[in-house]
Amino acid sequence: MAFGLSEDQELFRTTCRRALQERAPVERVRELVEDPAGFDRATWTAGAELGWTAMFVPEEHGGGSVSGEALVDAAIVAEEFGRLVHPGPALVTNVVAAGLARAASPELAERVLPGIAAGDVVATWALAGPDDPLPSGDLPVRATADGAGYVLDGVASYVPDAAVADVVLVSATTPDGPAQFLLPRDTPGVEVEPLETLDLARRLATVRFTGVRAGAGTLVGAAGGAAADIEHQLRVALVLQCAETTGATARGLEMTVQYAKDRVAFGRPIGSYQALKHRMADHRMWLEGSAAITGHAARAVQLDRPDAAIAPRVAKAHVGRRSTVTLHDCVQLHGGIGMTWEYDLHLYFRRAISNEVLYGGPELHQRALVDIAERNGIAEGTAA
Repeated sequence: MAFGLSEDQELFRTTCRRALQERAPVERVRELVEDPAGFDRATWTAGAELGWTAMFVPEEHGGGSVSGEALVDAAIVAEEFGRLVHPGPALVTNVVAAGLARAASPELAERVLPGIAAGDVVATWALAGPDDPLPSGDLPVRATADGAGYVLDGVASYVPDAAVADVVLVSATTPDGPAQFLLPRDTPGVEVEPLETLDLARRLATVRFTGVRAGAGTLVGAAGGAAADIEHQLRVALVLQCAETTGATARGLEMTVQYAKDRVAFGRPIGSYQALKHRMADHRMWLEGSAAITGHAARAVQLDRPDAAIAPRVAKAHVGRRSTVTLHDCVQLHGGIGMTWEYDLHLYFRRAISNEVLYGGPELHQRALVDIAERNGIAEGTAA
């Protein structure tokens, strides 16, 4: 996210970095590893005061962003989160806020969005199934019409911070197409089961819906017409995830370069050996590519450009694969110390691996790009 930022956005980045370094250094992240909530409420409150949860919330509901480019500003925050493997539900809460700002009824927006902006409401998004990190067909939760409302049944998995969420945005299948519902987490029939995760600073859960009654007032957007809203939320999520992974990779590479300067073998720093120089140069090149495509994707989605569906998927395909490869090699370049529990590099590696899979892996998004290209080709041929 180093391309084309305004002075206000650069200042915002500096402010975010300073706040995280003071309030939530990696040492604090380690202290929260065994905490069921997994994040620090004081830091969450301070972040809300800095606007971390208000960027997608319209001004009339107490929100707003530094530059008016909500997704670009949120990606700046996400990148700084990655640099400190920051825990907590801020990113997924922003995804939900983006979805509600786009599609919620005025009554629902007024009831929920001010609380999100103020940091009083934690939100999460239930999309994936237990065997499908990004559903390609029917969604794992089914919604059946029942009088004026619906009944929800099914199992969603890999739901971020579900155990601490106040509300859950549920993407569900109906006979007429996809629909979305915003439910309090303590709604009868909603059961949250925490998952063991590779990323020690992240909390994921399986959420079961058994005969859950969702009144008409919980519906977000049109019943059966939520496909475009879900797609928009996915684009936002992919951009924020890629920004976070890029930040984590940048910090991991910085640690490795410094180690290569400090570690002496056979009378000289190991970073002076050509073979290691070339490896780190490759990683830096891939990292610059990650920053560039993520910045482009943020603005493509923000401005709803013609490539708004393509850019975040290209970003996920590149960032997901190259970041994992880079951090894996960073561990190798450290030698034995890179394998130890006490050294922080493994926390960054875990974040990159986790992000590579969440919301679909690179191969899945590459296939999606092929599908988009084929659809566009068919459309062009038909028009001709």
